[in-house]
Amino acid sequence: MKGLNIMEKKNVTFKDIAEYTGFSKTTISRYFNNPDSITLENQEKIADALEALDYKENKVARILANGQTEYVGVIIPNLYFHYHAAMLNCILSTYEQYGYKFLVFVGNEHKETEREYISELLAYKIEGMIILSYTIPSEELASYNVPIVTIEREDKFVCSVNTDNYAGAKQATELLIDNGCDVLIHLNSDMTDEVPAYGRVKAFKDICAERGIKNELIIVDLGAEHNTAKEKITRIIDELDAKYPNQKKGIFMPNDTYANIMLNVLIRKHGTLPDDYRIVGFDNSPISAEAVIPISTVDQQIDTMAREAMELLVTQMNERKKRRPEPLEVPLHRIVTPVLVRRETTD
Repeated sequence: MKGLNIMEKKNVTFKDIAEYTGFSKTTISRYFNNPDSITLENQEKIADALEALDYKENKVARILANGQTEYVGVIIPNLYFHYHAAMLNCILSTYEQYGYKFLVFVGNEHKETEREYISELLAYKIEGMIILSYTIPSEELASYNVPIVTIEREDKFVCSVNTDNYAGAKQATELLIDNGCDVLIHLNSDMTDEVPAYGRVKAFKDICAERGIKNELIIVDLGAEHNTAKEKITRIIDELDAKYPNQKKGIFMPNDTYANIMLNVLIRKHGTLPDDYRIVGFDNSPISAEAVIPISTVDQQIDTMAREAMELLVTQMNERKKRRPEPLEVPLHRIVTPVLVRRETTD
């Protein structure tokens, strides 16, 4: 009836859809819970009926019926680094494409806390997890028996998406060499070669050795708190000024958050970026372009990494929904090619 109030509209049931299509209620149920069990032709007929009937799915009922929550868990180390915030934003934006919702926890590098978070996520019957945090070994993650994709962390036993860290660091190092720097300095934390970011350290050392460039690798934990990082970087700059006076110093920072802090410390000390400093960051998070002097960086293509991670996770989750799932024999590892971005902290 034309004057029917929207609040008076009847909820469309499986019985209504069955009567409209001529299929049984069992067939309609299979369409929602196990679509692979019916033909594509019949799937299309039911989909057309849902549109014609203006069907609004009862999500709670569907979860109770088949146990599929359409939730994905995400654990990130912190929101201090602009890279993590940008990556999380890109992951969340995949909802429009895949329809999965996200439960997000911030681990803050506490292993036992993250284990509690994972237990909580499993209690919510999540269908998969994306892990950026690096505290729990991948072998343990694999034991939770849920589809997992990690991003930029040790990944021997689970699927992953990583940057080609070696290629990115090679580009950054060569840019500083091309800028005529007398000495190159790379700051990074202590890590094993199982961590993807170790490729940045290796490439820096390899390229400097190949090109015969004086260099220094500074292994330091700058932390995930602004004042601590600022104090340590200020001390490092003072040491570099004393150690390499009147020499052009090319600084390759491990990420854009730290690169921005170094830039700000130098500007406070000298009033601008001094002629004897050149800086390159890594990740191309928004802070690199928004800095008071835009920072040259290596673009990890964060949006691409997020989409690749979600695609890889959805593939695993969909496989589990089949009547005869075929689990992966070995984890899949996807590598995204980084792109050098030249801005004003280099020539």
